[in-house]
Amino acid sequence: MSHPLRQHIEELVKLTDEEFAFILGHFEQIKKRKHQYLVQEGDVVKKEFWIIKGCLKSSFIDNDGKEHILQFGMENWWITDYESFVKQTKSKISIDCIEDSELLYITLENRDKLTSEMHKMERFWARKSKFGRIALQNRVLSLLQNSAKERYDLLLQQYPQLFQRVPKKMIASYLGVSRETLSRLNS
Repeated sequence: MSHPLRQHIEELVKLTDEEFAFILGHFEQIKKRKHQYLVQEGDVVKKEFWIIKGCLKSSFIDNDGKEHILQFGMENWWITDYESFVKQTKSKISIDCIEDSELLYITLENRDKLTSEMHKMERFWARKSKFGRIALQNRVLSLLQNSAKERYDLLLQQYPQLFQRVPKKMIASYLGVSRETLSRLNS
């Protein structure tokens, strides 16, 4: 059975065994426990993470102390604070583990090196970035034009497994509704 990262990359570009070994040599593997942070607000982010196993969330705390969840991440998803990662500025968000997690990470230096030496990976990340922008655009449009019930139904349709893995208060935060409103949507 091939490595899960290879399977993930090969959804977009085919690789030889030698190419994948070269790619994997640019990554490190880590394990994090539930509630551990990968990124904390104010950090300068040095790594982009690919989730082998687990569930994570990226979020920020507003001036009133309320948490707003921007993204969940599950198996085969990429997560980081991209602005901080690319620009090497202080992070505006935090990323922490909802479950015990296993991850691969790549530094910006290794990612730049890999894309300059291997055009297949440059194409892979370009396509991944396009898909990410599409997903972000759809999320913003959904927040602007859909009712809370429509956003809930869409999330349930797209990611039913999320509802088994994530506490309801986090789902409510992601949808931009109160826990009480979520309970009404759920009934």
